[in-house]
Amino acid sequence: MAQAENSENMPESSAEAIRQFLTFQLAEDNYGIEILDIREIIEHGSITAVPMMPDFIAGVINLRGAVVPVINLALRFGLVETPPTKRTSIVIIEIADEDNVSEVGIIVDQVHEVLDIASEDIAAPPTFGAKIRADFISGMGKVDEVFLILLDVKHVLSIAELSAVKALQQETPATSEEASSGSATEDQI
Repeated sequence: MAQAENSENMPESSAEAIRQFLTFQLAEDNYGIEILDIREIIEHGSITAVPMMPDFIAGVINLRGAVVPVINLALRFGLVETPPTKRTSIVIIEIADEDNVSEVGIIVDQVHEVLDIASEDIAAPPTFGAKIRADFISGMGKVDEVFLILLDVKHVLSIAELSAVKALQQETPATSEEASSGSATEDQI
């Protein structure tokens, strides 16, 4: 069962069996990403579209001088895109490969909270019946008798797609002037 209390107060053996997930809503479903994969959460803002990219790549943002690709997670999952609201956020995740760590933003409809979920409350991903591809799911977390879809961020983008994202980051370097201004216009990126 999910725990709202801090795992620091638990015995050492219990703390090892607890994993923390940032929970969020996308369309009508609730998802979770392991907190260790998340760098930060930012307000949904201006995203610069990049031509010749798959539809689910919304574009890029300038995050303190770094070009960060942004994925529309609803489109990636084949869901209906929800128009942005004041609660729409971009979750910056870190995806590691054999060479380095890439930062990628994902658009979510609403961020909820960080939950502690015991390992015994995480079931294997379903083999059928999910609205998204099974390889995107690392497990199903049981929280108060309701299941939460736990995402495997390393599989949300394929190797070819990660290569396209890395090329995008290298082709559109942010200048120090953009970093100091805090935002970039389409001409700057």
